[in-house]
Amino acid sequence: MAHQSPMIAIPKKTTGDVDWTGPIRNLIAKSFGESPDNYAQECQALQRCRQDAVKGAGSDMTGRDLLYKYFGQLEILEMRFPEIRVNFPWHDAFTNKLTTQTAIAYEKASVLFQISATHSAIAASQNRSDPEGLKLAFYYFRTCAGMLTYINENFLHAPSTDLSREVIKFLVGVIMAQATEVFLEKCIEEKKAPALVAKIASQSASMYTSLSEEVKDFMGKGIFDRNWITLIQIKSKHFGSIAQYYRGLVDNKAGAHGDALVRFTLAESLAKEANRSAASFSALFAHVSPTLPADAGPSISERTKVQLQLSTDRKTEAQRDNDLIYNAVLPSADALPAIDKAVVATPISIQEVYRAPDVQNVIGPDIFIKLVPLSVHESASVYSEEKAKLVRKEVENAESAEVEVRSALEAMGVQAGLARFKAMAEGSLVGEEEIPLDVRRWREDINVMEDREGIDMLLQQMARLKEAVKAELDGISRDLDVESRECETMRVKYDHLWTQEPSASFTKSIRQDLKSHMGALDAAAVSDQQVSTLWESVKSDIRLLLSPDVEDVFRASAQRDAPSESLLDLDIGVEAHDEKERVRIRQHTTKIEERLGRLKKIAYERGEVLKELKDKIQADDVSHLLLLNRRNPGAEQSLFAAELEKFQPYQQRLGATVHNQQAVLQEIQGLWKNLRDLAGRGPGAKKWDERERRKKDTVRRFSNARDGYMEVRDGLTKGMQFYQQLTDLSATLTLSVRSFITDRRSERDRLVGQAEIQQRLAVPQKPAEKPPLPPPPRSPPSLDSSFASMNLQGSQNSVSPPPKPPQTPYSAFPPPPPQPIKAYSNLPPPPQQPSRPAYTNPVSPNIPTDPYASLGAFGSQFSAPRAAPPAPQQQTHSASPQRQSSFSLPPPPPSRPQYAANPQNPQTYGQQAPPPPQSWRQYPPQTQPIHQGSQYQTMPPPPPPSQGHDTRQYYQGYGR
Repeated sequence: MAHQSPMIAIPKKTTGDVDWTGPIRNLIAKSFGESPDNYAQECQALQRCRQDAVKGAGSDMTGRDLLYKYFGQLEILEMRFPEIRVNFPWHDAFTNKLTTQTAIAYEKASVLFQISATHSAIAASQNRSDPEGLKLAFYYFRTCAGMLTYINENFLHAPSTDLSREVIKFLVGVIMAQATEVFLEKCIEEKKAPALVAKIASQSASMYTSLSEEVKDFMGKGIFDRNWITLIQIKSKHFGSIAQYYRGLVDNKAGAHGDALVRFTLAESLAKEANRSAASFSALFAHVSPTLPADAGPSISERTKVQLQLSTDRKTEAQRDNDLIYNAVLPSADALPAIDKAVVATPISIQEVYRAPDVQNVIGPDIFIKLVPLSVHESASVYSEEKAKLVRKEVENAESAEVEVRSALEAMGVQAGLARFKAMAEGSLVGEEEIPLDVRRWREDINVMEDREGIDMLLQQMARLKEAVKAELDGISRDLDVESRECETMRVKYDHLWTQEPSASFTKSIRQDLKSHMGALDAAAVSDQQVSTLWESVKSDIRLLLSPDVEDVFRASAQRDAPSESLLDLDIGVEAHDEKERVRIRQHTTKIEERLGRLKKIAYERGEVLKELKDKIQADDVSHLLLLNRRNPGAEQSLFAAELEKFQPYQQRLGATVHNQQAVLQEIQGLWKNLRDLAGRGPGAKKWDERERRKKDTVRRFSNARDGYMEVRDGLTKGMQFYQQLTDLSATLTLSVRSFITDRRSERDRLVGQAEIQQRLAVPQKPAEKPPLPPPPRSPPSLDSSFASMNLQGSQNSVSPPPKPPQTPYSAFPPPPPQPIKAYSNLPPPPQQPSRPAYTNPVSPNIPTDPYASLGAFGSQFSAPRAAPPAPQQQTHSASPQRQSSFSLPPPPPSRPQYAANPQNPQTYGQQAPPPPQSWRQYPPQTQPIHQGSQYQTMPPPPPPSQGHDTRQYYQGYGR
């Protein structure tokens, strides 16, 4: 259709500014005992909500949402502040008269009128040629009628014309007639049955005709727009014509050609009247009407013209057919039966509108949600406790039901025994799952551990650690023995001149630690052997468990000695009897499985109902009801009881699940008893028991292997930890021993030099002979001649023992080396022994606690920490003078002129030759002597083995 029928929209009311803030602040301070300043933002939000809804919004979806929100907040506000009084000024929608009242109900009625006007404008503006637009127009006309009906039913004694009962009733009639018209358009567009279209058109015509009569009561009052009256009259004639037209089509099809011709004639007559009125309306229509579309005149004129053309054409055709063919008698128009009416549009209530989730989202939370009286809080807490009791009771009942089912099934052994009877019904000993679940889990666990670190690899690692520790401990023992032999060799060689203490007193604690480490190593070897033996005992089963052949092992255990015939071979050779027994067993197992499935469904349904109940109780809020009844304390108990009745359907459903569960359990008990009586005895059951026994033995075999594997792995872990700790201790002991040996060798080298000098200086002299006079002075000897006299540059290949020194004059003594030394009046004192703690084991005073105490297979081999032996330094000093007292030098000769060669270091007769520098063992004889006397006081390092000097040569040189 080119033009759609024009629709009437209800005009809106207008209002002025309203001050919510002052009255609300006064009530907060007076009735709630709180500071109004805490709710300043809430007051501003309410003020802005009203301003947006009634003054700034248009007649569209945005305006609708703003009005929805404001009305919802008004509803809650009235519950919280029923005694509030605010001046609400509203102008009448038709007369523009200002009416001001202080009741919040007047504000609510005015806002509802605004919502109705907005809905009618939205419906009238829809493009009804689009199915979605037609649907929206039908919906919003009905919601508009519902809002207006709510005003008429709940707000009495309207103070303004637009809210009066007569006006509201007339507006509801107009809106519902338009909704019926929209539905009629849909039926005509979809080419519905002519009979249905005739009934709907008759309903529309009847409604518009009634409105034409009602509007006469408002004539002269200036309430409604005159265009409304004209349009309603046109539509009453127009839809009457449509009703007669479609009913004529029905009569013509039914063979009542006379009735059809009369109806077509009536349709043409009504269409002419409607078209004539529409033409006048179109010519006189003012385009400034806010409640009608701008093309209302041309649209209604076009539609009536089309209907007139249809009616005329159909009437002409029916007249010709009746004259030529039917010659039917034409009844009078009054004698025609009335056309039935069909009510297709009903108002949508405001409750249904506000119950929609999208509308609730638009309204949002209560602006003053924090402002709740203490009494309401207390009452809400009491109600919450009542709800909690209800939930706890139902949860306990549900848990008891679950426990009852589980206990009953476990007591009967249904879950474990059903598979057995099913296999017997199939005539097979082999179950679906050849490998038990526990064995599969063991296999997966061992596979993961072997992939990460296998047992064989751990054994190899532990063996390597063990060999390394043993080699290190053997090396420590060997080094200590070598050091002790070197010391004793020097003691034998130098006899009483050797003052170094034996090594045994210093290495006692070291050897005790070494012994404890070796003992721990030997004890660990026993544990290692036990671990290896245990691994060898379970290795084959573990390898089999990890291989694919494990399925064959279980399959063989299940099929061993199994006959090829049925398990229910109750009577050998009677196959028919066996088959009959298997069928009966199969029937019982099927029934039991079906009952078990019903139990699962019952449990699931019970859980879902319980969840719904919890959600319902969680979302339940009666604060608004408590606000309404907070001045009536006696109403709380009845209110709680009435509200808790909302949960009765859920409780009934939960009780029904428990009842059904008990009935199913009784059925399962009966079926299970019959099944056991039927198949619990006989050859089949005995073979099944034998099969289960063999399977359990196989599982036990792999369980023992798995336990042994875990013991081996645990033992290897402890062994690795033990050997790692022993490696660390051995390394520490090695460092201590090396330090000790180095110090001992350094001291030995120093003592060797001192002993050589003492042997050279302690040559016996003949007391009878008088030493000759010194030779005449000669030129000072050179350094080479001085060394030649000391025979330090002599042949090192001389191995003959040093000859006894003849009683020669003092000039026979070799000249002292030219380095500056201190003069000694007597024999040099015995060398100062190094401090005894230099040879103590640095590990011994702080022997760590037993690192093997946490290892179950090994015991501690360590003893308590031992103190270092006391230093025998006093004994050394007391013994040295006795050994030196037997050596006396002859009187010193007079000063020899050759010592004057070094004027910076003058020497006297009485000066002793110093001991050779400790560095002589490290340098060839040709090197220059070191002129630092302090070098003798330091502890020299051991001679490097690469020099190869024979100590005997040094000793022989001193004899010369």
